[in-house]
Amino acid sequence: MYPLLLSAPVKDYIWGGRRLIDDFGFKTEKEIAAEAWVLSCHKDGESTVKNGAFAGMKLSEVLEKWGVKGIGKNAAAFPYFPLLIKLIDAKDRLSVQVHPSDEYALKNENEYGKTEMWYVVDCEEGASLIYGFKQNISKQEFETRIRNNTLSQVCNFVPVKKGDIFFIEAGTLHAIGKGILIAEIQQNSNTTYRVSDYGRLGADGKPRPLHIHQALDVTKTAVPDIPYGDVGELTLYPFGLVRNLAKCDLFTADLMTVNGNAGICEKDSFVSLLVLEGNAVLSYPLGNMSVKKGDSVLVPANMRVTVTGNTKIICSHV
Repeated sequence: MYPLLLSAPVKDYIWGGRRLIDDFGFKTEKEIAAEAWVLSCHKDGESTVKNGAFAGMKLSEVLEKWGVKGIGKNAAAFPYFPLLIKLIDAKDRLSVQVHPSDEYALKNENEYGKTEMWYVVDCEEGASLIYGFKQNISKQEFETRIRNNTLSQVCNFVPVKKGDIFFIEAGTLHAIGKGILIAEIQQNSNTTYRVSDYGRLGADGKPRPLHIHQALDVTKTAVPDIPYGDVGELTLYPFGLVRNLAKCDLFTADLMTVNGNAGICEKDSFVSLLVLEGNAVLSYPLGNMSVKKGDSVLVPANMRVTVTGNTKIICSHV
């Protein structure tokens, strides 16, 4: 086993831009790159391995070969690979949407639900996003406002800045705003219920479908009570700073600012490393590799790696 350098499938949704191509170096024949799925075993877009003996293989194929020893007992406790990690470039605003809980998604969509975390990698001045409601409303009012196009009047619009954190539990209404670049750590699910899309037309020239019935079933209409924005416990180490981005039963994510040498090892879980800034060398028992902005690496469970350089990395595990 060795750390896997991954190639990401790229999605060209209509609201996407060019930053993932021009700033992060993702390769695509498409004109725009809305999302890069930097760690994915999902059927709708799967990572492939770029380095070593498994180069060219799908990530799921390698992990099947490795078994529990590779992904760790924490990940093996899930019915399928638990994480999906993305970089998202919203040149235009995304639809107002919501994701279901595990219980609802398993019953209706044949996959697990979707709790996620956003880290604002960068944003335009004046950018904002929707995070839940600004006041408690009833399900009846929610439905009425969807149908008479007044939903925005009760949405919680939040101005954002680089470095902000949002933890979005399943059932939380949300929408990424125009001019925001986000790193998203989420459950391995692609189920989204669209509530409003501002009347936009899809690539086929038709309005993109809404999922009002499902949204009414799953949306929490109370004001979210999870702190957001400039949050996350900070810990100083000799190599630099670690900021906790999220910690829950589903995943843990930290932002590591490295100036020197940082050791990383999780005994009972694989580790995902997503490079946001800078360059570094990743050393492991049988070799080393150079990594740069935009690179995504999966480190096997219980393998110690050392990151050497000046870099910012999101480190995720279960």
